[in-house]
Amino acid sequence: MTHHSDQEILYRFRQPDTKEAAFTALVEKYQQRIYWHARRMVVSHEDANDVVQNIFIRVWNGLEKFREDSQLYTWMYRIATNECLSFLDQQKRKPKAHSIEQEEGLAERVKGDDHFDAQKLEWKLQIAIQQLPEKQRLVFTLRYYDEMPYEQMSKVLGTSEGALKASYHHAAKKIEDYLLNH
Repeated sequence: MTHHSDQEILYRFRQPDTKEAAFTALVEKYQQRIYWHARRMVVSHEDANDVVQNIFIRVWNGLEKFREDSQLYTWMYRIATNECLSFLDQQKRKPKAHSIEQEEGLAERVKGDDHFDAQKLEWKLQIAIQQLPEKQRLVFTLRYYDEMPYEQMSKVLGTSEGALKASYHHAAKKIEDYLLNH
């Protein structure tokens, strides 16, 4: 598998005879990063797979109009983030009686994962993250796991760098308190 530059992928996508191959190259290049971004936000593997499919459908539909005024990955990340937030909003609005899983909340879903081990710090960290307010959880995830600079995060989320730094600081403090007390 050869990795193509974003510019090459975009050029090939705009040519009718190489459009599908270019999109396949784009998916191969970014699928894993997009999947883990979605997985950290929506928690379950099945939900993350569904969300990722929707993300790449939106990327396919929007790539023709991509103006290249930001990096391709930043643009895709914005789509991925919005798709995850939409999914989480839909989950909140679903009638609660249909599923025990919906009632348990995200932290309980982490505990219910087959690979869960309460003694491992990574699992405690995941539980702490899932208890954060949505915006703080998103900012913490982008910064901690994806090591996204605040400047890029500001473009993805449409929020000032100062507000993002404050959200990250509050999130980190809540996580630290959780880890020290559990």
